[in-house]
Amino acid sequence: MTAQLYCFGESGNAYKAALTLTLADMEWEPVYVDFFHGGTRTPEFRALNPMGEVPVLVDGDLVLTQSGVIQDYVSSKTGKLGGRSAAERRDVLRWVFWDNHKLSGQAGSTRFLMNFLPPEKRPAEVIAFQQGRLKAAYTVLNDHLAGRSWMVGDQVTIADTACCSYLFYPEPFGFTRADWPNIDAWLGRLEALPLWKHPYDLMPGNPSDRATA
Repeated sequence: MTAQLYCFGESGNAYKAALTLTLADMEWEPVYVDFFHGGTRTPEFRALNPMGEVPVLVDGDLVLTQSGVIQDYVSSKTGKLGGRSAAERRDVLRWVFWDNHKLSGQAGSTRFLMNFLPPEKRPAEVIAFQQGRLKAAYTVLNDHLAGRSWMVGDQVTIADTACCSYLFYPEPFGFTRADWPNIDAWLGRLEALPLWKHPYDLMPGNPSDRATA
């Protein structure tokens, strides 16, 4: 049975799940959620996820929400992307949780404020504050990647698919790859993986779609 991922291309959190499913070579298909026209607020969607958020993974009778939970499920089901030992798995989860709190949590909201609100409604002070927090997170990530190929161990894991998610998006939010050489090299290694795809190629929905709709 093919799993379904409720998602849209502009969601970095959905990209974590989509990229994990793809790199784990699990059979899945995207179900487009029209976030910008209230797609997460419909009764039908709220019946799947009362939190009103993507991603949502439906695999048979199982319904999962929150990207980290979905990533952990896919890793457990396929036996891939989870590390080579119990110690590595704990370290993988440590970075998944760190990303959610320190990196993606800041990057997602900053990117939204800078790119998806009308210019006159963009709160400059809030954006500047969050960019400062993001710079601290980029520093942690860049330092961690010095002398290593992947976030944990010697192979790609869900720690990588979590921490990379927003860093592939083209919209500006205070991240320039060239400023962070270890992050840049790591993103290049991810891009070189045979199954890797850009978020706008992996999931339906992106700014150009909305501009021409």
